[in-house]
Amino acid sequence: MLALVLALAGAVSDTLTPPFVGASGQVRFAPPRIEAEIEVDGVLAEPVWQRAARLTGFSQYAPADRRPAEQETEILVWYSPTALHFGVRAKATPGTVRATLANRDRLGEEDRIEFYLGTYNDGHQALVFAVNPLGVQQDGAMAEQGRQNAGGREGTDLSPDYVYSSQGRLTPEGFEIEIRIPFKTLRYQSSDPQDWGLHIIRRVQATGHEYSWVPAIRAAPSFLGQSGTLQGLTGLRRGLVMDLNPVITARATGAPDPASPGSWRYDDAAEFGANVRWGITPNLTLNGTYNPDFSQVEADASQIITDPRRALFFAEKRPFFLEGIEQFSTPNQLIYSRQIVAPVAATKLTGKVAGTTVATMLALDGRELSRTREDNPFFAIARMQRDLGGGSRLGLVYTGRFEPGNSSQLAGIDTRVVLPGQLAVSAQLVGSVTSRLGQTVTAPLWEIDVRRAGRNFGFDATFEGISDQFVAAAGFISQPDAVSLGVRPSYTVYGKPGAFIGRATGAIRLQGRWIYDDFVSGRGLLDRQLFLTGNLAFRGGWTLDVFNWLEGFGYDHRIYRDYAVERQLGGGVVDTIAPYPGGGTITNYGSNATLVTPWVGPFQGSLGGYYGNDVNYDEWSPAKIFFVNSTVQFRPTSQLRIYGTYILSDYQRRTDGSTVSVTHIPRLRLEYQINRALFLRVVGEYQASRRDALRDDGRTDDPILIRNAAGVYQRAARRESNGMRADFLFSLQPTPGTVFFAGYGGSYRDTGRFKLADLQRTGDGFFVKGSYLFRM
Repeated sequence: MLALVLALAGAVSDTLTPPFVGASGQVRFAPPRIEAEIEVDGVLAEPVWQRAARLTGFSQYAPADRRPAEQETEILVWYSPTALHFGVRAKATPGTVRATLANRDRLGEEDRIEFYLGTYNDGHQALVFAVNPLGVQQDGAMAEQGRQNAGGREGTDLSPDYVYSSQGRLTPEGFEIEIRIPFKTLRYQSSDPQDWGLHIIRRVQATGHEYSWVPAIRAAPSFLGQSGTLQGLTGLRRGLVMDLNPVITARATGAPDPASPGSWRYDDAAEFGANVRWGITPNLTLNGTYNPDFSQVEADASQIITDPRRALFFAEKRPFFLEGIEQFSTPNQLIYSRQIVAPVAATKLTGKVAGTTVATMLALDGRELSRTREDNPFFAIARMQRDLGGGSRLGLVYTGRFEPGNSSQLAGIDTRVVLPGQLAVSAQLVGSVTSRLGQTVTAPLWEIDVRRAGRNFGFDATFEGISDQFVAAAGFISQPDAVSLGVRPSYTVYGKPGAFIGRATGAIRLQGRWIYDDFVSGRGLLDRQLFLTGNLAFRGGWTLDVFNWLEGFGYDHRIYRDYAVERQLGGGVVDTIAPYPGGGTITNYGSNATLVTPWVGPFQGSLGGYYGNDVNYDEWSPAKIFFVNSTVQFRPTSQLRIYGTYILSDYQRRTDGSTVSVTHIPRLRLEYQINRALFLRVVGEYQASRRDALRDDGRTDDPILIRNAAGVYQRAARRESNGMRADFLFSLQPTPGTVFFAGYGGSYRDTGRFKLADLQRTGDGFFVKGSYLFRM
């Protein structure tokens, strides 16, 4: 009997291929091409898996790199003529695997395996496929711009959704996952054979650790530039790549009827739209859309404006604009498709030709967005990037928005050069030309960024400027009309394996900011800032970020162009003083700390708070600020998810301690995941805000006047608003592109802060959306 067992064991071992051990530098391999089709069920039992390439020898990547992984992970790789297959066998301590029926793309608190697939093998862009132990998917794209985050790599844009299959299951030893990615889903090179880049990361929630198959260095100038390689891929067959995605939406929006008090009026509409995708070649894709749906199935979460000079950013959500979004990425986000507000139709061509990434888009926007409301604004967008080798690249960008009498165009060049010694230099130079009713204005934008990434010592310096006349009509500029110069040295230390503190980073940042015209004219700084920051990664996945500031903010007259002061003279005479007499420099100092917890039973959360001195921008005077941003998650079962957030912003005058403004925003989201494709969601958000009557605080204390749209000065009187928003959604989404949504959203006004006893409905809406992906 023993001889038989040994013989069988020997026979099995003979069929297994030798592993490629990442920790030993064996990160280049040729996966076998096998003519086979299998059922993706999460069970790696088919004989084909014994012939797959085996990837083992993972190393720790976070919190400290270049250490052996505490838990074993084995990845199996093979491909058929039509698809790439991954199998995962991961060991874990019993009871520690974090896996639920999470909603798609919401795996931030789950154990997961992430595959970074660089189909162009250029070292700076990749498609990302992540799966949790139950097979729930998260996908997106990464296009490196040289701005690594605290995780040692740049963030993944999770907006795109790709069609692929995955299933997983828990086992006594850990978990197994099976993944099939059709070549129809991918864009890749046209050569045969070809090589692809491959990074694999395993995230373990119980410890907060990340393991990497490639022994990657966190301090390297590029994460994707350290990828392993899938070699010699040949005979890839996608067949005809033609996706047709018709979309039907219907909505009814209601509001009180002003002509009939107490009655309610509804406006309804139904629309048809369609998206089409044609894979002209493996590396060139043509997309088109007619009347694209915004796909906003939940209202954007409210944000608080802490600096009126900065614009708020909201992510793109429309499927057509998400396809190939990584190829349109630029420094300073000069391409932001949400500027195309209500497109009638659009088309784009994306791909890579002769080592150059090409992305072009043409779009016709709605007439209501034009100056005359009778013409359709036309957008033309182009982005090209050329690989220079070693992680370096060169890029060009062009955008234009045109309508009769108005046009805005920009063109620019950007580059990133990786030098010896873990040094990277990025630069960008852009010019805009804007014409309005026969008058033409040109203006520049520039940036240069130098970074040195080291295991212990790091350094970055940035010098950037944006003219007050610069216009990015198809982009998003957070803070225009500014020049800034900043330097930031940092130092990182690592604890021993198992230590209470796994990694600690401290940094100092010095930054100065000018108004653009002041800089050009040689006048002094507007703002001077000193930041002391720290990041601690603790054993078990706890993290703490600390931020301390000391700054002097100069008076920014641009904010107060419509301000004046109402002065009381003798005999009851009222005089208006304009411009607003604010001035001087306000000195601020304070601290911020954010604690993020791992999962403790069914709970996980974060708590962040600011306290200190800041600017009261409403009156241009010193203020004390107290700011809270907290979240908590509760998952009592694998199907039920409850998310709670609370934001508090409280500004008090330093002169007398009175409240200038206070805002409370609690938000609660409940989701029940019936299965991977079907779920219910209810969202409730309450916003209570109060602002005092404004005065010329700390100077004359006279009332402030603000000029309205008609050019008339009005007192900035005390105001208060208390309202609630509720959203309900039923969602069926078996695959990306095939969806059915039915939802309701209502807005309510409260009679007092958090009274909730007599809510008055101010608006509501019903919507239905259905779409189906026909894949040929």
